[in-house]
Amino acid sequence: MAKTQQTVLISGCSSGIGRATAERLAKKGHTVYATARRLESIEELRSTGCKLLSLDVTDEGSMSEAVRAVQEAEGGIDALVNNAGYSQNGAVESIPLDAIRAQFETNVFGLIRMSQLVLPGMRERRSGRIVNIGSMGGKFTFPGGGVYHATKHAIEAISDAMRFETGGFGVQVVLLEPGLIKTEFAATSVGSIADAEDGPYAHFNSAVGAATANAYEGPIGKLGGGPGAVAKVVEKAITAASPRARYTVTPSARLFLTQRALLPDSLWDRVVGTSFPRPGA
Repeated sequence: MAKTQQTVLISGCSSGIGRATAERLAKKGHTVYATARRLESIEELRSTGCKLLSLDVTDEGSMSEAVRAVQEAEGGIDALVNNAGYSQNGAVESIPLDAIRAQFETNVFGLIRMSQLVLPGMRERRSGRIVNIGSMGGKFTFPGGGVYHATKHAIEAISDAMRFETGGFGVQVVLLEPGLIKTEFAATSVGSIADAEDGPYAHFNSAVGAATANAYEGPIGKLGGGPGAVAKVVEKAITAASPRARYTVTPSARLFLTQRALLPDSLWDRVVGTSFPRPGA
């Protein structure tokens, strides 16, 4: 059974889900280490009781130092919340390979490395939780979101493998699959789309931006939720005696996941084709 009050290390706390999770867990009495690349971006969390650390999940030295600092100060880490990540949209051919590598470094490789760094201590104590913030997008793919969805598909695979590999050591791995969450995430996603005025994907990429914005701001956005909805489930994931392997968060996630599970590929392509123009057609 998980400890009532835990030492929790959270990545990506400058906004959105990470910030809401840090605030909620600190309010509930947990010892929370909120992190971000720039400490000034999370300074306000100090007043909520959080302890602050600089953490860049694309930098080995930064990751190692953050884990070491928490372990030395607290004697160990009870729970790691792998939240750092961002979205990037546009047709796969139109995205520079360096930008694709950068997204995998943050969304996937950083998550893996942070898990590798905390696992020795958790295994030694035969106790710990690793909570990975995935997405409903780990189970299906929208046009124009191939690279981002690929990172979330990867998190599904990593979480499933680690859950089996670490369970015998008393370490439980939990995956969250949020749907539409109203944060700065949407604006970042739209802003990442290639800004080419011509080329074979110019119209398509522009339509992807419009469809993404509409998903958060239009009628379907009412089926989404705020970052606090995810924070609440993170709390459950680290405190439940027997947490589920995965938690779906928000009605939008349940709706889209059900649709994708029921529809064959050809019908799914038709459905998404109502929101996205087909390049070259």
